Amino acid sequence: MAQAKTLNSTDIELVLAYVETRAHAHRNRAMLLLTHLAGLRVGEVACLRWQDVTNMDGTVKDEIRLLPDMTKGRHARTVFVSSKLKGELQAYAAQAKCVDRSYPFFATQKSVKHGFSANSLAQTLALLYLGAGLEGASSHSGRRSFLTNLANKGTSIHLLKTLAGHRSIQTTAAYLYSSPAQLRAVVELV
Repeated sequence: MAQAKTLNSTDIELVLAYVETRAHAHRNRAMLLLTHLAGLRVGEVACLRWQDVTNMDGTVKDEIRLLPDMTKGRHARTVFVSSKLKGELQAYAAQAKCVDRSYPFFATQKSVKHGFSANSLAQTLALLYLGAGLEGASSHSGRRSFLTNLANKGTSIHLLKTLAGHRSIQTTAAYLYSSPAQLRAVVELV
């Protein structure tokens, strides 16, 4: 199976512009950006509840604690929320209105009590990428792009491993994409 496409900033702006033209734009933008700005898996995004993301006063937390039953490897981890992501989540939360802190943070169209399954969220994100004309992009593109973009900015693979919630550096390394332009630039250093 081919790896999910790694997106650059132009690609991300393209899909976000497309999201703005669709129904549920605030929700879909926030879900998408959790994968791109925090590296969450779609299953992790799907299981978030209001109490995981917001404080009692409705403000977005600086850190989201993922419990073992929320993660792929069943290992708890802390997700650090950047100021950019915090603003995006706060904008979504302001218009979504919390009814009950135990309800899903991202409700489906059916009811505020019903959230996405990992599969339905993966399909939703894939349709958004497809609608934006990004061939090869999938629900995993955000996570892959998050790690690759940080690696390209010089972030240590040990830090990337922790941010991704991986147990092995080899797993993290498999996420990273090196473009031909980057490889050409590196050999010119010799």
